[in-house]
Order: sequence, then C-alpha cells, then structure tokens
Amino acid sequence: MSSEDSPDIGPGMFHHLGGCEERIGYSFKDKLILKAALTHASGAEHRLVSNERMEFLGDAILGAVVCERLYRQYPEYLEGDLTKIKSIVVSRQTCAKISEVLGLEKFLILGKGMTTHPNVPPSLLADVFESLIAAIYLDGGMEPTKKFVEAQLAPEIETAANDQFGGNFKSMLQQLAQRKYSTTPTYQLLDEKGPDHSKCFKIAAKIGDSRFQPAWGQNKKQAEQRAARNALDELLGEEPLYPSE
Repeated sequence: MSSEDSPDIGPGMFHHLGGCEERIGYSFKDKLILKAALTHASGAEHRLVSNERMEFLGDAILGAVVCERLYRQYPEYLEGDLTKIKSIVVSRQTCAKISEVLGLEKFLILGKGMTTHPNVPPSLLADVFESLIAAIYLDGGMEPTKKFVEAQLAPEIETAANDQFGGNFKSMLQQLAQRKYSTTPTYQLLDEKGPDHSKCFKIAAKIGDSRFQPAWGQNKKQAEQRAARNALDELLGEEPLYPSE
C-alpha cells in the first residue's frame, strides 16, 4: 500500500504534505516519514510518533554535513576557527530562521492548544528544520540530505565566516599593537594582478617601521585580513599562514 492510500493520510493531508515537499524541493517516497517530521508532540497521539526522535537524528546529521562543508571550503582555517563558524551555522537561531524563510510554520501539525498562538515559537521552527533533515535522510539517504542542507545553509556559512573573521584578525592585530606598541597597524598595497573584473591584491601589515610578510587576496579586504593574520603569526613566533608568493 502506498503512502497516498494510507488510512493515516487522507486527501487533505496528502495535499498538505505535497505543499511542504514543493517548498523544500524534495519528494518523499514514504509520506508517513514527512508527516512524522512535521508533527509536534502536541499534535501526536504519543510522543514516540512526534518529530522529537527525528529532531535528535537531524541535529547530528546537520552537524556532520556542516562540518564536512567547512572542512572542505576553508582549508586554511584552524580547528578553533571552524568550530566558531559551525556553532553559528547550526544554532537554534539559524535553524529557526531557515524554517521561517521556507515558510514551514504553515505545514506544522500542532495540537489544539498550540494552534491558538498567533506566532509559532522559534524553538518549534528550529525543531522542524532538524526533523526534516532526518526525514530526508531516512527516506532518501545522505545524497539528497546533503543537497538540502547545503542549499539552505551555504549563505549562512558565508555570512558566519565573514562575520567571524571579516574584522577579526585585523581587530586582534590592532588590540595587540595598541597594547604592546601604543600604535595602530597600517596596511600597504604592494602589488596587484589580473584583469579588472578579477584582480588579486598583495598587501602587508605594518606596525611602526616593522613590515610583516604580505599576503595575496581576491580583494583588498581579504588581503588585509590575511596580512593581519601573517603579522599575528610572526609576532607570536609562528610561521605565517599565508605565503606571499
């Protein structure tokens, strides 16, 4: 018996689930898995048939997919750097935000007490995103799951990385320079290459008369960040992370 003919899924529910599938870009072979993923404990006959167990599994899968993406996308970042970005990307706030963007609140299956609330709590939105990840995995395996997670979170990864390190190395170098040398670092453009639409820039950080190993970047902001990181490494007696040649 197909899930469409299941006594647990009438025509109205089948249409409801179809709307969710269209929104997330994945069609379930077993609609009952999707129904369970959307069912809050308040709307379930028993908590074991709610989305709580799927939330547990989805949280682990989400973390694994994001970790692999970060590992491959940012080979120059250390473990601590990757951990900071991951913690932002897989946070409850981010999961709730993605659910809101996808409009998943309209597909949640809630108990009568919950349906009287004008707004779905962010915690429920975060839960349903994680449970949907588990549902896709249980229904179709890892390949479509990774595709779904990466499609939703790629922009969040970029934003988190930029927010975390967009001013971080420069800020760290500035604090160190002001504390140790009572001065502010400056950045010197040494070279640039490539066509106008795809230039690379070579920049070095300076503290007073001391110039540190320069770094190349795809834009001036990135080059300055990398130059600041090189300066921090040199000041700490470590090998600069970004070669200048």
